[in-house]
Amino acid sequence: MQRSTGGNVNTDMINLSIDQVYDLSVDVLSRNGFSAPHTAAIAQTITAGQRDDCQSHGLYRLIICVRTLQSGLVDPDALPLITHPAPAVVQVDAQRAYSLLAFQEGLPHLADKAKRNGVAVLAINNCFHFSALWPEVEAIAEHGLAGIAMTPSHSWVAPAGGTRPVFGTNPLAFAWPRPTGNPYVFDFATSMVARGEIELHRRTGKSIPEGWAIDANGQPTTDAAAGLAGAMLTFGSYKGSALSTMIELLAGPLIGDWTSLQSQAFDAGAKGTPLHGELLIALDPGILGRGQRTLNDAGAEAMLDAIAGQGARLPSERRFKARAKSEQEGVWVSRALYDEVRALGA
Repeated sequence: MQRSTGGNVNTDMINLSIDQVYDLSVDVLSRNGFSAPHTAAIAQTITAGQRDDCQSHGLYRLIICVRTLQSGLVDPDALPLITHPAPAVVQVDAQRAYSLLAFQEGLPHLADKAKRNGVAVLAINNCFHFSALWPEVEAIAEHGLAGIAMTPSHSWVAPAGGTRPVFGTNPLAFAWPRPTGNPYVFDFATSMVARGEIELHRRTGKSIPEGWAIDANGQPTTDAAAGLAGAMLTFGSYKGSALSTMIELLAGPLIGDWTSLQSQAFDAGAKGTPLHGELLIALDPGILGRGQRTLNDAGAEAMLDAIAGQGARLPSERRFKARAKSEQEGVWVSRALYDEVRALGA
């Protein structure tokens, strides 16, 4: 189906059902050599991104997945290795495959340990990672647990006051389970925006807002290509820079994995998906809440209602609205992106 604009048909956009997005993702991934378990895990996450109108983490990511595979970096078949170094710790070695299957395999262990100990940690090592973190913390919240997730990437982002990249986009995500409805969720890069947002601007010839990036000479730029060639900037100046440093340390050396600088060096110009680790933390309100879950939930709901009650938008509300709409109406994808993705499976 093509979108109509004021009585005219817009041939630049195409409408797909959620099932069609998933089927297209499976077709591209499997034809390019990903095993069935990895294909399913990756396709589910890409479909969720497109469904929730997170364009930079939807079908566009198939291009990066295939490019990384063709570069010989990612293993399309390796199965996760799960170990239990401590009662509240589960470690999953992805063996240089994508992180998504490792997370799916590790999640039941993480949830079980959190419900026995009050808190548990899942460390995913040696994984290629491209996805948003909100699907993972939402999955933790479905177990009635609060969830935190963080990961480095490639060194694309300059520290506050600097001009050379050191950090990754270094996202941080959190989910809080609510008694009914969707959880409270936020997921944001500690850079001003996700790398994919700037790439999408470059692909469509749009300028980027000032403050997103600097060029190779350290000067502010609104040119997307120049920003990608230079360095991205952290949000909130030194505050975002400090948070990004924390994520580098906690999701890198703390769990025996790489920093964004090390991931970038390993990539050696291939422009593939970053290779590093991921740290996830699950906390059980039932154990930590001193046995008064109902009372604690009421306090949390009163606080969240006080935010929404004055017209402020809770994080992820836009995503949840897009999700409900997509489930009824499907999603709109640019014809150019659709054709490029389909060609990957030819």
